[in-house]
Amino acid sequence: MSKYYVVSSDILPEVLEKVIEARSLLQSGKAKRISVAVKEVGISRGTYYKYKDAVFAFNQDESKRKAIVSTIISSEKGSLSQVLNLLAGLQVNVLAINQTIPINGVHTLSLTLDVSEMEFSVQGMIDLINDLKVIERCELIAVE
Repeated sequence: MSKYYVVSSDILPEVLEKVIEARSLLQSGKAKRISVAVKEVGISRGTYYKYKDAVFAFNQDESKRKAIVSTIISSEKGSLSQVLNLLAGLQVNVLAINQTIPINGVHTLSLTLDVSEMEFSVQGMIDLINDLKVIERCELIAVE
């Protein structure tokens, strides 16, 4: 189980901030390819790939927060409804749902969520989803 911390950038290696800068260049369209973004900020592609899914900028003043979660969920009737009802109870808005066709009684379900109004930790939300009997595994993919 992953743990998440908010840490001052003053004590972190500079390379982590450069990964965030490179991601920002890509998202804004100022860099069209990863190779251009990493060259601009002065890190290697390997460094970018190593940290890109583990380092995120945190903006306290940002009014919208998004989280992407991936689950392995049972294909039984009402399983998606159980997850959505849980999220609604936590004041989480579902922005996008992507799922695969069931194979061997399970399928993958990816949810993009607006967690800005949730009065609960993201990890706490993941733990509650994992506690549902229809969920084999739920994990956090990204938080913005």
